[in-house]
Amino acid sequence: MLIARLAKIVMCLCLAAFCLIVAYDNVADYSANYGFVGHVLSMDTTFPDNPMRDRAIQNEGIWRAAYAAIIVTEALTGLLFLIGAVQMGRALRKPAAAFHKAKAWVVAGATLAFLLWFFGFMVVGGEYFSMWQSETWNGQAAAFRFYVTVLLVLIFVMMRDEELSPSP
Repeated sequence: MLIARLAKIVMCLCLAAFCLIVAYDNVADYSANYGFVGHVLSMDTTFPDNPMRDRAIQNEGIWRAAYAAIIVTEALTGLLFLIGAVQMGRALRKPAAAFHKAKAWVVAGATLAFLLWFFGFMVVGGEYFSMWQSETWNGQAAAFRFYVTVLLVLIFVMMRDEELSPSP
């Protein structure tokens, strides 16, 4: 069904736009989220008696490196989703096997997005650096929305495509 293929492409374009805008915003307004990274890594807003505070990182060079890695990952994720959408667009009217093969870029983008927002924000930030304890600097809810959206789109994109009916 052509409309399903088009929907898959549009959803990937939306994810690409989201990731690329987030990366751009983090560069254009660098200090906004740099402060977030610094607070999470320094663990300065976690519970005062938190025995995990020995994990805190006070080195601003590491904060900058971590923030740069986040921005690069967001941009790369966006590019992978964009390439995936373009590749699927090129295979739009081709046999189902060719359209399915074009999805590889989307899988790569979704994997990178999952690594960033689930592993990076939920596992590393949320658990290792106890971000969940902070009322001010807790990005877990936003990260959850991001990776769940990505996973839902990935599930839809990976659904089996049928052969298109020949045009009359």
